[in-house]
Amino acid sequence: MKVSIVVLDLDGTFLNSEKQISERNYNAVMKCHQQGMKIIFATARPPRSVKYFLPEDLRGIGSFIYYNGAYIECPLTGINHHELIHSKLTAELLDYCITNNPELDINLEVKDEWMSLKEYDYSSVTKVREFPVIKSLDELKKQEATKVLCSGKIDVDSLKERFSNKLNIVVTDNGELVQISSDKASKETAVTLLCERLGVPLEEVMVFGDDYNDVGLFKICGWPVAMGNAVGDLKEIAKEITDTNDDDGVAKVLERSKGY
Repeated sequence: MKVSIVVLDLDGTFLNSEKQISERNYNAVMKCHQQGMKIIFATARPPRSVKYFLPEDLRGIGSFIYYNGAYIECPLTGINHHELIHSKLTAELLDYCITNNPELDINLEVKDEWMSLKEYDYSSVTKVREFPVIKSLDELKKQEATKVLCSGKIDVDSLKERFSNKLNIVVTDNGELVQISSDKASKETAVTLLCERLGVPLEEVMVFGDDYNDVGLFKICGWPVAMGNAVGDLKEIAKEITDTNDDDGVAKVLERSKGY
């Protein structure tokens, strides 16, 4: 098939388990760009975190989908767009979560700023040394959140039953993290918009992913590639299953498909 765009998830896909980009993956993506292919990085991470992991030359060739599609930044098309959760809905969501589990860990991302009820140090997991801005519950409820993250014991089925018609709710990280964004925000919606503006049909898009937030992309793109470490549901709908993120799975497919 003709591949005009490569879409890359980061964690569990382009980044290895140490949150690093291997030389082989780096070279493969740069060669694709040199051959005229467009590169889109589609991640759950915020902009500040992506800047930490991606070297400047990779950032210079890419378009970016952050927060699972809630924020799109594309130098090629001039798109710079946020899909926010209205403050009234943020308040309703937080009240529901706190009422059901007062001990639930709740974090908000608001236009690249991390907010929380208490101090956290996620550096062992994210490999980024940073701390949230501490806010009271009343202050958090007033925010137009880009994304809400919940970890801890939560009845996801009941949460979806209450809010699935208002919000996009995705469970990732082996069921440990619930990521919530606007119902208009998703990786697939963002990629569709970028492809329309770039004049590229979705059939010419190759996408790499590993987790449930990539399912929508796999359903719409021409050549979905699941990592060897991907969740089973993603592997079932992939056109191809490559090696793991620790064994240059992205590079192995790109090298073969482009003949280098």
